[in-house]
Amino acid sequence: METEVFERELAMCQELSQKNGGKCAWGECNTCGVIPLLYKLGKGELYEAESAVAELKSSVLKYDDNG
Repeated sequence: METEVFERELAMCQELSQKNGGKCAWGECNTCGVIPLLYKLGKGELYEAESAVAELKSSVLKYDDNG
């Protein structure tokens, strides 16, 4: 995945999460797999452990596990 596409998709997740209170058309951010998938395709980084995924989403979306 090209860097530009990765950054655009990540920005879209961030915007929708903030705008819609941790939700988008695909569901709730705390149960979504888009962020880890983007990192796998865009950076080649694999996040499998639940704690690692939660930490990644928290750092990207700037929310806690409740949102």
